[in-house]
Amino acid sequence: MPQNPAFYAGFCFFAAVGSGILRCMQIRSLGRSKFIVASLVAFLLAWHCLSASATGQRPAQQVPNTCDGYPRLQIGMAEGFCAGLVVAPVGGKRRLQLPRSLVQLDDDTWLIADLGGWGTARGAIWKLRVKSDAGVEIARLIAGLNVPHALAIGADGKAYVGEMSRIFRFDPRARIPADTIETMVSGLPDNRLHENRHPLSKFVFMPDGALLVNIGAPSDQCLDTSGNARENSCPESEAGEYTASLRRYAPDGGGGWSRDYTVLAKGLRNSVALAVHRSGTVLQGENSYDFTTRWFPFDEVNLIRAGRHYGWPYCAGVATPTPGWKGRRAMACGSRAHTAPVLLLPPHAAPLDMLWYEGVMFPQLQGTLLMSWHGYRSVGGRVVAFATDEMGVPVAGRDARYPIYGGQPRRYGASPSADAFILTPGWGRAAGKRPQGSPVGLAVANDGAIWVTDDRAGQVIRIAVDRP
Repeated sequence: MPQNPAFYAGFCFFAAVGSGILRCMQIRSLGRSKFIVASLVAFLLAWHCLSASATGQRPAQQVPNTCDGYPRLQIGMAEGFCAGLVVAPVGGKRRLQLPRSLVQLDDDTWLIADLGGWGTARGAIWKLRVKSDAGVEIARLIAGLNVPHALAIGADGKAYVGEMSRIFRFDPRARIPADTIETMVSGLPDNRLHENRHPLSKFVFMPDGALLVNIGAPSDQCLDTSGNARENSCPESEAGEYTASLRRYAPDGGGGWSRDYTVLAKGLRNSVALAVHRSGTVLQGENSYDFTTRWFPFDEVNLIRAGRHYGWPYCAGVATPTPGWKGRRAMACGSRAHTAPVLLLPPHAAPLDMLWYEGVMFPQLQGTLLMSWHGYRSVGGRVVAFATDEMGVPVAGRDARYPIYGGQPRRYGASPSADAFILTPGWGRAAGKRPQGSPVGLAVANDGAIWVTDDRAGQVIRIAVDRP
């Protein structure tokens, strides 16, 4: 219909009057009083229609209770987007304890990695089958896992899982998937009752067939209990089995990977957000230090290059020495010894997953870098997108700001930074209704919808075009 108020007014008026007259004709034989009431209703309807169009407004429409066929979540979404609920606790009982990564097997089937709980063996891999009525059937494929997080489908069609201390694969289509488990990489660091702060075995497949594996920093800042540096340099960042780094495992030519590895890059506190672009670009989302200061330090997106050091624990952001290491001068943060980030993220945003959108549902997102911000502070609880160049690297802007729940957007005041497109601008805490969002895993479905897990709420969410 043309977007013309006068046209709309006329159309609305005659439609209302015509409908009323027809109704009057149908009930006139029932009596004069009912005929008069019907005529009055027709007149009032037409008057309301004309009044609304006089200000260029259409009559208010009720928000549908579904999002592209799924129950609509009450999350404030960007215009044109909605959030549908796929899986959630029922009657206060969780079906998924702490859902993290997710992958699609076919149009109707998904795998979910469920962390289960820290320091436990309650982790599991679940299979979700979406039914025609937008309901789901859930079956547990593998149980008794120790903090499973990363999940991916390999070139061989098998599912790969990053569990504490190892990476294994299994056949998700087998009659008994647990019987097909094969350990592919072993001996990875574990948390040993939280002595290691960052034990999750995140990994990605490289274009040359290599496996790139996150080795998180054992501590937050590599300091003693008094907050002082123990040595002139941090052994957790420079050498040894627990070096904060990315390991590269070369393919062995037989469908697996060599037991030996090389350290591709160092000085990375925790590479849980890790992604490989079709061009070969590798990006890492840095969960930066746990400083109590609300606005420092920035989290980061790093462009990974072989042999580079990215600053942990000596540097924060582009060139700022960290307080505990400033006097040691272990690294000149403004020098080439420190590889600065290609993009700053809000402080304590806690990026936990990212990927490039190449789906069909949202043309406006094509080529953007999608990211989940899991942080519990006022900048977290969001799914965002950044514009990128042809190599998949985020494009920095000027005077960039980041959003804050309960406050006005805040300037970064530093470069490189960029304004993110926020898919979920209204996912903050709503008293009595919901906690702040805690998105973790991201995946783009075959139909272009964006699937997200929320581990704090025990939910799986589907972001789609805003339609019932």
